[in-house]
Amino acid sequence: MSSRRLILVLDDDMSVLRALQRLLKAREFDVESFHTIDGFMQRANLREAACLVLDINLNGFSGIELKRKMTETGIAPPVIFITARDDDVTRRAALSVGCAAYLLKPFSSRDLVAAIEAVQDAR
Repeated sequence: MSSRRLILVLDDDMSVLRALQRLLKAREFDVESFHTIDGFMQRANLREAACLVLDINLNGFSGIELKRKMTETGIAPPVIFITARDDDVTRRAALSVGCAAYLLKPFSSRDLVAAIEAVQDAR
């Protein structure tokens, strides 16, 4: 693994997932990407992750609820929430479970990388 730590990405939209993976690898991050919660829960390297880029709406499942459950287990890397459906209720819920950043799709690659670097700087 490089000196820049592992970034986990969970999004059910395969085109978004591939784009994020390409972007992060081009910026020399190590990346594990997942398109289902089951795959994420079975294989994600949570202990090594610098952060998790997490879609809020995952085929009927809630990224916010996933973050809440990870926090309860005590193994929860910092989360950068991403969403295409923004409203006050969702934003407040994301903030209430704790997030390092909240990005509205489509977001700029610069904003995502800046959020990840801020997480790494804070650790």
